[in-house]
Amino acid sequence: MIMKKIFNKLFKKNIEPEVSNRITSDTLAHHRERILAGGRRFKYPIQYVRHKLVFNTIIISVAVLIVITAIGWWQLYPQQNTSQFMYRVTRVIPVPVATVDGQFVLYSDYLMLYLSQLQFIETKEQANIKTDDGKRQAAYLKQQTLDKVISDAYAKKIAAKLKISVSDVEVESFIKLERQSDNGEQSSRSFDSVLMEYYNWTPSEFRYIVKNKLLSQKVAYEVDDKAKSIAEMASSEISLDQKISLKTLSENLSNQNNLTIEYGVSGMVSKLKKDGGLAAAAAKMDKNSAPVVVKSTTGKGYYFIRLLDVNDSNVNYEYFCIPLSKFQDDLKGVIDSGRVHKYIKL
Repeated sequence: MIMKKIFNKLFKKNIEPEVSNRITSDTLAHHRERILAGGRRFKYPIQYVRHKLVFNTIIISVAVLIVITAIGWWQLYPQQNTSQFMYRVTRVIPVPVATVDGQFVLYSDYLMLYLSQLQFIETKEQANIKTDDGKRQAAYLKQQTLDKVISDAYAKKIAAKLKISVSDVEVESFIKLERQSDNGEQSSRSFDSVLMEYYNWTPSEFRYIVKNKLLSQKVAYEVDDKAKSIAEMASSEISLDQKISLKTLSENLSNQNNLTIEYGVSGMVSKLKKDGGLAAAAAKMDKNSAPVVVKSTTGKGYYFIRLLDVNDSNVNYEYFCIPLSKFQDDLKGVIDSGRVHKYIKL
């Protein structure tokens, strides 16, 4: 009797009575609890290791980012990959190709100009860059392009300081002039197709380039007080004698200011000639009228022009140019003082 009681305590204490599989109103609560208990077996282990999953995900993500960054750096700087793919990458991720006086020079600007010039010589001039001569041309283009984007970046720095900007209206006006040809103004679609064929530029890329060009020109005119002063002297002389010889005036200004001032005659050229706006300005003048001053859109300097002859499609004018030099002199000083750092070796 005693042994039976001990047996029941040891082996039958935790044995629960069998529960019928049939769900009734009396067993509903028991069945619900049994199902929920089964689900908890899966919930709590995941909850327990969730912080490990998050931690591992962060580590993997950081590692992948480091690898991608390292590959990108290696492709851009040691390898100097100039493919269209790397250009698109640099458009999304702005990385520098150089600095000028503390101003970043964007790698995307460098690749945009270099690839466009490369396509031009391959398409228009039929150059083969795989030949020795072609490789020399490509190397020259790289150096020329890098110098250009460094100059543009320095101009942006000065423009920000002097609060100089270029409006969308100015950009569109310049593009309208560029679309003109001897046969009249090209359509936007035709002009854009030429840009794409020869330079691989989209309309937005071309507008960006034009904006940089106009900004650099504005800065060059603004900072050059000497050229501005000489131009004012020339205007004063012309106001006193509207029939004054431009050749004589240019020689006098050259001697007085120890400066080389270019004088010339255009000959009969198209009114639509792309010469910095000189032909277009001459076409609006009266024959042998008083000279007018034009700020050339080439950024070369102040041009004083007088119309000599004109017909339905051509003009002939004489001119002299007071050159701009201050901006380039300042940039040369920045370079000579070691304030330009190039991140690629050409």
